[in-house]
Amino acid sequence: MEKSLKGLSTIIMAGGKGERLFPLTRDKAKPVITFGGVYRIIDFTLSNCLNSGIRRVWVLSQYGSFSLDQHLRLAWDIMRPDLEEYIYSMPPQQIMVNRWYRGTADSIYQNLNILQEERPRQVLILSGDHVYKMDYLEMLDFHEHRDADLTVAAVMVPRKEASPFGILHVDADSKIVGFLEKPQDPPGIPGNPDYALASMGVYLFKSEVLVEEVIRDAKNKESKHDFGGNIIPQMVGKKKVFAYNFHNPATGQPRYWRDIGLLDAYFQAHRDLLGPEPVFDLYDAEWPVRHRTFMYPPAKYLYSGQAVIVEDCLIGTGCSIEGTVRESVLSPGVRIGAGARVDAAVLWDNVEIGAGAQVQRAIIEDGVKVPPGYTIGLNPEADARHFQITEGGIVVVPNNFMFEE
Repeated sequence: MEKSLKGLSTIIMAGGKGERLFPLTRDKAKPVITFGGVYRIIDFTLSNCLNSGIRRVWVLSQYGSFSLDQHLRLAWDIMRPDLEEYIYSMPPQQIMVNRWYRGTADSIYQNLNILQEERPRQVLILSGDHVYKMDYLEMLDFHEHRDADLTVAAVMVPRKEASPFGILHVDADSKIVGFLEKPQDPPGIPGNPDYALASMGVYLFKSEVLVEEVIRDAKNKESKHDFGGNIIPQMVGKKKVFAYNFHNPATGQPRYWRDIGLLDAYFQAHRDLLGPEPVFDLYDAEWPVRHRTFMYPPAKYLYSGQAVIVEDCLIGTGCSIEGTVRESVLSPGVRIGAGARVDAAVLWDNVEIGAGAQVQRAIIEDGVKVPPGYTIGLNPEADARHFQITEGGIVVVPNNFMFEE
C-alpha cells in the first residue's frame, strides 16, 4: 500500500460559498464553520487523510480563503516538508485562465500544474464540507483491484429519502451505468432494492483520465463544469467507472456520512453527537479527529443558590455554567448565567447567555451576548421579527445581531 500512496495526489475542494448555510457562512468559508464545539468541518476530511496515512494534501480555496488559510495554519501546521509532507492552500491562481473557479471540475482544470509537477498515478479528490470517518486506502485498494478509471464513493440511503442526492445507478458488479441528479424515482441497489447509492463527493481517478476529462469539459461552453453533473455522466458507458459502497461489511449497514450544507442538516448532525451511544462517535480512539488547541482554562460549574443541571451535552474548555443546559453543544468560552436555561442548542465560541434567559432549538454564532431574561426559540412570531428560522424551526442568531438594551 505504501507504493500506492507514493503515486497518489490528494486534492480537497474547499472553495464553495455555502450559501445554504447563510448566515453562518456570511464572512467565512463553509469548511471552517464550527462543528461539534471544537472542530471545523474540514477537520474531518483532513483527519481522514492523516489517519489513512496521506500526508501530502492540496486544499483548493476561494470564498473566504483567509478564514481557511488561518485555520490550516493554526490547526494543521504539523507536516514535515523535509519529509515531503505538506498541506498547501491554493486559491485560484488565474494562470491558465483569467477567472475564478466555475465549478468543481474547473477547479481541478485550473490546477493541472499540480498534477504536471507531481506526476501521480491516481488522484483522490475530496470535499471539505462533509462529516464522516473513512479510510481512503480501502477505497484505493478497491479502485486498483478493478483497474478503474474512476471510482466514486457512495453511501446507501433509503430509496424514499434519496431524491435530494446525486444517485449512482450500478449493476451487480458495482459498475456505474448511470448518474441521476436528484431523481424522483431513484434506482435501487442490485440485491438491496430498498436502498439507493448516493454520491459522497469523493472521487478517485487515474491521473491521465482525470486530465483528459477536465480538459474536454473545459472546452464545452454548455457545461457547468461539475463532477456530478458533467464529468461522471460523460464517462459512464465509455470508461471503467465504479461505485465504492461505503458500508460496514460485517453488518451490511451504511457508515455515517453527512452533507451538512443546510442549516437543518447542520443542526441535526449535532444531535447525532449526543446520547450514551451517539450515531457519530467523537470519542473513537482508533480514529481521532484533530482540531485546533484552545488556550482556555477548564470548564466550571458554579452554584449560585439555584441548581446547576447539565444533561447529555458536549462542553468545551473554558465554559462557565450556572444554569441548566440539556442536549446541547457548547464551544469553548461559553457562559451560561444563573437561572438561565438552554435546551437543544448549538453555541459557538464565547457566547454568553444572560441570567434567567431561555434558549431552545437554536444555533448561536460566536461572541453573541444574549441579555438577561431574553427568550430565543420559545415564541416563533417574536423570533421571526429578528432572526432567520429554518424550515425545521431552528432559530439562527448571527454574531452581528445587536440586541436592544
